[in-house]
Amino acid sequence: MSYEKLIRIPTDRIGALIGKSGKTKKLIEQKCSVNLDIDSEGGEVIITTKKLTEDIEPFKAVEIVSAIGRGFSPDNAMKLLSGENSLHIIDLREFAGKSPDQIERVKGRIIGEGGTARLNIENLTNALITVYGRTVAIIGEPNQLRLAVDAISSLSTGSMHGPVYSKLESAKRREKAEKAQLWEDQNVY
Repeated sequence: MSYEKLIRIPTDRIGALIGKSGKTKKLIEQKCSVNLDIDSEGGEVIITTKKLTEDIEPFKAVEIVSAIGRGFSPDNAMKLLSGENSLHIIDLREFAGKSPDQIERVKGRIIGEGGTARLNIENLTNALITVYGRTVAIIGEPNQLRLAVDAISSLSTGSMHGPVYSKLESAKRREKAEKAQLWEDQNVY
């Protein structure tokens, strides 16, 4: 089964996708068993499989290219290959409409002064977050994604930062307690 997918990414992110001397492009091609055909002027990337395969790698290549296009560093985008990590992209127009001023206001709430809000959400959810253009992209495992999406949605609809952080801290404590309970419930001989 062969695979081909066209993705458009911003032209200013093409350099990050290719990497120094083509290093990032080669790494993605190697790890995901795909070929990347990159049009640096139009921002189009065609992902094709190198061989007939039923593996999930081509789909991960799509996520990695999309993540780099949404502002993630290649190193962070490659984390999509580990564990159950996946990419989730939120279009801020869902919350702010088409007004550029409203989109900037929502982005400011998510980023926070000096990047503190974004950093707090990353630390409390263990997810990676980037705000680029009119999108927010998140890389994480399913539970991390859910918490981060909830927090970003809350901030985007006007919730105060304090209660959002409290909810994340509570979820983190609950998860820690559940893990501790799992350890206690195991019979160790």
